[in-house]
Amino acid sequence: MDASSTIFYLAILIPSVLIGMTIHEAMHAYAGLLLGDETAQREGRVSLNPLHHIDPFYTLLLPIITIALFHAPILAAKPVPFNPYRVRFGEWGAALIALAGPASNLALAIIGAVVAHIVGMTTLVGAVFGLFVYVNVQLCIFNLVPIPPLDGSRVLFAFAPEPLQEFMQAIEPYGLFIIFALVLVGGFGGLLVGLNQAVLQFLL
Repeated sequence: MDASSTIFYLAILIPSVLIGMTIHEAMHAYAGLLLGDETAQREGRVSLNPLHHIDPFYTLLLPIITIALFHAPILAAKPVPFNPYRVRFGEWGAALIALAGPASNLALAIIGAVVAHIVGMTTLVGAVFGLFVYVNVQLCIFNLVPIPPLDGSRVLFAFAPEPLQEFMQAIEPYGLFIIFALVLVGGFGGLLVGLNQAVLQFLL
């Protein structure tokens, strides 16, 4: 990839990540508000301003570290707070809040795919929206991995028996390190790639 292609790629990739990440986090916060918890709203997280969702470590420093270590960026937004004692439906309400983020990325991917097909996948606009679809599918699939603190773990927690819930709570402080370790040893890389490809093939 030459310099001009790299600049064009980044000019599309970075806004796509920011849009997908921002809507993902805003939907977490909005879902919490709908379910009776105003914690995220009070912290300004029911917002489409990306600056409200950027975390200095997870969003800015972490991708630099993971590019150096794994040759691929891993990043996250500032976690959206919620009060489990204020959320309606208890663990099920918490699971709905967690699902709101990946669901929003899937919705964005579907919208992007519709636009890409309308304008034509071989056009410049089609290529732009194709990359937008790719980013949002990645965000959706990765966040559904059931390892704390990813969204999938909160969904699994609602269904899990008590011993598994206790285990998930115990490993949550180390979740990021577990994810890094699995990436290093290829623990779920192949599965995630396969899921991403299957969804992308269906949409595009």
